[in-house]
Amino acid sequence: MSQPKAFVPIAGREMLYYSLRTIAAVPEIVETVIALPPGMESAARRLVREAGLGIPVKLTPGGPERHDSVRIGLGLTSAEAEIVVVHDAARPLASPALFSACIAAASRSGGAIAVMPLADTLKVVEGAMITATRPRTGLYRAQTPQAFRRGLLIAAHERAIAARGRAPIATDDAELVERIGGQVEVVEGAESNLKITTLADLELATALITSRAID
Repeated sequence: MSQPKAFVPIAGREMLYYSLRTIAAVPEIVETVIALPPGMESAARRLVREAGLGIPVKLTPGGPERHDSVRIGLGLTSAEAEIVVVHDAARPLASPALFSACIAAASRSGGAIAVMPLADTLKVVEGAMITATRPRTGLYRAQTPQAFRRGLLIAAHERAIAARGRAPIATDDAELVERIGGQVEVVEGAESNLKITTLADLELATALITSRAID
């Protein structure tokens, strides 16, 4: 994938297009901020039009890391927004219902993420040898969307900036919220809500989109 991942085509449409189509079908979402690689603004504006987004959309250059892009986008959200939703364009098959469920859970608890229970047995390996087996009970795979009260997420990012260099980099926004003592409710995700990382993922997403006749 030599081009920016969000603009890699799946079944004839850029990956970002499918997330925008989904957002257009979520009535709770009233504005969207898209963090982009440099030079992709025109392509993003075209996809916004084609996806039929009838809400305000702001485009911004992203940061060097995922959490930097989220922080930049968060700063552009409306101060009146109670809940913000963070989503990866690399998960083009998240459903409108999943977005709505995460928003509802964040309204109750302060934060919410889509998750799937871990089904595989976990092995600790050193070199080429297994050194331990870990129980998978209570372990889940995190997905997006992730939704949070806006003030809570801002506070979590501000704490992360203050601790930069002294704390490990968080892998998602839920971890940042956890670090400041925020509650994060889990919402059942979907196996089809896969993250496009490899060519095999791309092929599977193409098959799922084709089978559902998603335009």
